[in-house]
Amino acid sequence: MTRAAIAGIGATPLYRASGRTVLDMALDAVRAAVADAGLEVPEVDGVLTYGLNDTIAVQYLIEGLGLPSVRWHNDIAGGGSQSASILGDAARAIEAGAARTVVVFRSLNGRTGKRLGQSALRVGAGAEEEFVAPYGMRGPVHLFAMVARRFLYERGLDEQDTAAVVLRSRANAALNERATRRDPMTLDEYLASPLIASPLRLVDCCQENDGAAALVVTSVDRARTGGHAPVLIRAAERAGGPGSSNIARAEDGARLFSHYVAPLVYSAAGLGPSDVDVSLLYDAYAPLQLQQMEDFGLCAPGKSGELVRSGETAPTGAVPVNPHGGLLSEGSLHGFNNVLEAVRQLRGEAPANQVPGARTALVAGFGGSYGSAAVLQTA
Repeated sequence: MTRAAIAGIGATPLYRASGRTVLDMALDAVRAAVADAGLEVPEVDGVLTYGLNDTIAVQYLIEGLGLPSVRWHNDIAGGGSQSASILGDAARAIEAGAARTVVVFRSLNGRTGKRLGQSALRVGAGAEEEFVAPYGMRGPVHLFAMVARRFLYERGLDEQDTAAVVLRSRANAALNERATRRDPMTLDEYLASPLIASPLRLVDCCQENDGAAALVVTSVDRARTGGHAPVLIRAAERAGGPGSSNIARAEDGARLFSHYVAPLVYSAAGLGPSDVDVSLLYDAYAPLQLQQMEDFGLCAPGKSGELVRSGETAPTGAVPVNPHGGLLSEGSLHGFNNVLEAVRQLRGEAPANQVPGARTALVAGFGGSYGSAAVLQTA
């Protein structure tokens, strides 16, 4: 999958309270991405997005852009698990000739709109929440606290290891003007942070933000005509199995998506962990960044905490991870801001913490045991 490339990116600021509609933010991000690609809005003939009842349907974006029609469009259900694989959907539309210029966007009022953990009695989608809510399962933080507890126990890791992830995230975000958490943090401050769902502390949990991000996917040849070096979509895969997505019924609730998708994305890309120059991992919760590092082969099992503490996951280290601060410190648009950071890194245009010589990036996103990963590469 190397005939499609990311030609442009655009984003709004990450807000704590946007005061704007989701459509308004989406239009800003998309127009910025199209301009960044050196294209005009009327050239867009494909639109994709993903969301969980907190986004804007593509039809409204198409109308807002003033496009008379598009050839390929889709609203894909899902949150962070779609953030990497939607690149594959766009690339396949380009390669199949279904569209020439595909815009992919994610827009949400994730802090001031409908927030995680809200549930109601219902029949149909989301009905199972009725049966786990009485036991304190009010949202993802409670679900993944159990996953994190099991993972830390099996690997012999503890709060010193999870603290290292958060402290590194804050250190990386300090120079990132887009980050919502730029203040440094000490180990004592980490340990003083309140527990939300043991072992997860407040600072182990990603930010909730309002905002939008978008990118443009087109052919490699067309991408070369823009003002930036094309970023190839080398591979994009989805995978999963029974596990943490439904821990109440799982045989092994500790397995994340990365256990299933890592071998597939590396095989599709024809690369291995040693070929990755920078990793943009879905750090919704600090312990689960460690788990992904191990599953994607960035370190040996049980050595993830040691690797972070050594400084090797810093932007200048041997295994850079989330140089912008990730979802823990930059902010969270269901992982799509991580994709944009991957593009900046591969272009050599990161405004802060540029990884020297980055040519290959791994991007991942999950919703539990189901998720996706993509390998992006400079042309």
